[in-house]
Amino acid sequence: MSPPRLISGFRELADNYNAILCDVWGVLHNGRDPFAGADAALVRFRDAGGKVLLLSNAPRPGATVTARLDEIGVARAAYDDILTSGDVARALLMERGQQNQTCHHIGPAKDADLLAGIDIRFADIDAADFILLSGLNDDNVETPEDYLSAMQTWHARKLQLVCANPDRQVQFGDRVIYCAGAVAEIYEQNGGDVVWLGKPYQPVYERARAQLNDMLDTPARILAIGDGPKTDIPGAQAAGIDALFITGGLAGAVQNLDTPDQIDAVLQAENTSALAAMRHLVW
Repeated sequence: MSPPRLISGFRELADNYNAILCDVWGVLHNGRDPFAGADAALVRFRDAGGKVLLLSNAPRPGATVTARLDEIGVARAAYDDILTSGDVARALLMERGQQNQTCHHIGPAKDADLLAGIDIRFADIDAADFILLSGLNDDNVETPEDYLSAMQTWHARKLQLVCANPDRQVQFGDRVIYCAGAVAEIYEQNGGDVVWLGKPYQPVYERARAQLNDMLDTPARILAIGDGPKTDIPGAQAAGIDALFITGGLAGAVQNLDTPDQIDAVLQAENTSALAAMRHLVW
């Protein structure tokens, strides 16, 4: 695997594709503010006839994420639709509700929309058939280590953990905070049964590819854009999709990624590669 090609603008690649599968957090915004020029680059692509599907590991429905993008200031004209791991989680909850299973939810109040309107029983851990983990209860202060004691109970009851956000960490402003995936990873590494929803797992890419093909008159020629070396890039590679690695997101928040070799080292550590790389998405 060769190091990714460093590019100065998305215009260097755009003509090779008619569809974009674009990450949200880390590419379009940092949790609080939009990255300058990122949505404008996608608007230019759409103006030329391309289609853009945002693909997010947010554990909330797409409509909720869209409203948040409006608040942050990401232009609606930058994308055609959005697919989230929350959408996939809601479908799973509906299915398990029909099977009369009982769920124990762990996550912050901001994830309430994930559960709204679903006909499934929620219960304390002692009465649950499985756990839905959408995030840490308070990601401002908590770390995965705060859940080690609870995991002993999960292991004792052999509970399956459904992880609605496989991200381990995200950039929030000038900080890095933990996500549900960091807790689920520890549980799985110690023998726990984990169902992972979202990137880099292939079911969400199959659904995304189908959505993009439905938007186009010709087969989708897709470029994935993302900042996650554990999620966006290996997920795209496994799906046979070219990837543009955004180095100024999560990975760039914790280390210098200024040269092709530095970038390649980060990707090689996850046994993955990207076609190209740039610090932030601009035209």
